[in-house]
Amino acid sequence: MMIGKPLQHSHIHLVKPTLAAIIKNLPLHAHQPSSYSPSWTEDAVSQVIRFIPSYFFRSPPSIGCQTGFRHRTPLRQRNLNEEQRKFKNNLLILGPAAHRDPGRVNLGIHKALQFFRWVETYYGFHHTEVTCREMAIVLARANRLTALWDFLKEMSRKQSSKLVTTETVTCLMKVLGEVGLANEALFTFYRMKQFHCRPDIYAYNTLINALCRVGNFRKARFLLEQMELPGFRCPPDTFTYTILISSYCRHATQTGCKKATRRRLWEANHLFRLMLFKGFVPDVVTYNALIDGCCKNYRIERALELFDDMKKKGCVPNRVTYDSLIRYFSAVNEIDRAIEMLRDMQRVNHGVPGSSSYTPIIHALCEVGRVLDAWSLLVEMVNGGLIPREYTYGLVCDALCKSGEISLLDDELHKKIKEGIRNRFRQTMKFKPIMTRKGYPEMEDI
Repeated sequence: MMIGKPLQHSHIHLVKPTLAAIIKNLPLHAHQPSSYSPSWTEDAVSQVIRFIPSYFFRSPPSIGCQTGFRHRTPLRQRNLNEEQRKFKNNLLILGPAAHRDPGRVNLGIHKALQFFRWVETYYGFHHTEVTCREMAIVLARANRLTALWDFLKEMSRKQSSKLVTTETVTCLMKVLGEVGLANEALFTFYRMKQFHCRPDIYAYNTLINALCRVGNFRKARFLLEQMELPGFRCPPDTFTYTILISSYCRHATQTGCKKATRRRLWEANHLFRLMLFKGFVPDVVTYNALIDGCCKNYRIERALELFDDMKKKGCVPNRVTYDSLIRYFSAVNEIDRAIEMLRDMQRVNHGVPGSSSYTPIIHALCEVGRVLDAWSLLVEMVNGGLIPREYTYGLVCDALCKSGEISLLDDELHKKIKEGIRNRFRQTMKFKPIMTRKGYPEMEDI
């Protein structure tokens, strides 16, 4: 689990002792001699602030998990007051705030603000736009919105330099949207004028993405209609339509209502035709989003039509495009067509097949009893430098044992796969903190 960027050698002597004092809840000056006066830089201060959420805001069950924006269940708009009431009544809290300890969160905020003031007071460090942005992101990740507004007001009053910019507010909207606070992101957008910031196309796209993540398509379409007005200062671009198209396709697969699924897929195709009518040229990301949505909703005719259309218009497909079609053909047991797609990708050099390309085909071959073909694809996968998942390798081994082809198992190949799986596990758990008796993490490797 990577936590931010690796520390530069020139900053290790500053950042590591400071982080150790913060995590152990010691005074910040306790780790330094009285005669030592380090020179703090913008990057060193940002590194310290950026590491604090990784140790204080994450719940113990989430340590070692993959970081990212994907959720197995649809992300919903959160109600912070309701979550606070549930915590007081010892009720179950679901979503991004599940298992989070408010005591540790408050301690992390306190130590972050303390360090922010300390480095300015004792070392004369002048905070820049970057350090203020990192501090504001810490408050946004902690869901302390009142403290966030007070902090931004304080920074905007400083006349020495412009510390609160459009980029800072855009980053805050992105962070709030990732944790299910889309309404708060919308409120932040409308407060940009208060901080003397003018929204640009990136701010509009970030806000539309935050609203689409929680399924609030009505407000997202309202913003799009505003941007489409003649003479509007921030007209939409290809990425604006791509956000809405991919969101419609993603939410179409997450609903159990067939009527809602058809409606959202129709909206995605309608937006695609609308952007073509307005003269926008869809890129490979737009095509991939729509093709994947059509494949997951069993609209393979439309997916193949889009696949042919993108090649005619000179938009080169990539591995993501082929993987969507491979997953569909593997799911409906058209395995030969899935293998054909894999070979076409290799033949025309439209991407290098990855683990996501081989795995659906191998699973489908094992299900229909074509064990030898599954084994040959697994060998090809390993020879290409890829390591299968442990479940995939176990499935192939079980199929070989049941079919009496256990002699095909190569000891050298078996050792190579097992070692690769262990290395992947070690890499995932490399930055896992060690929990102390007091319940606070200590750094194992930074």
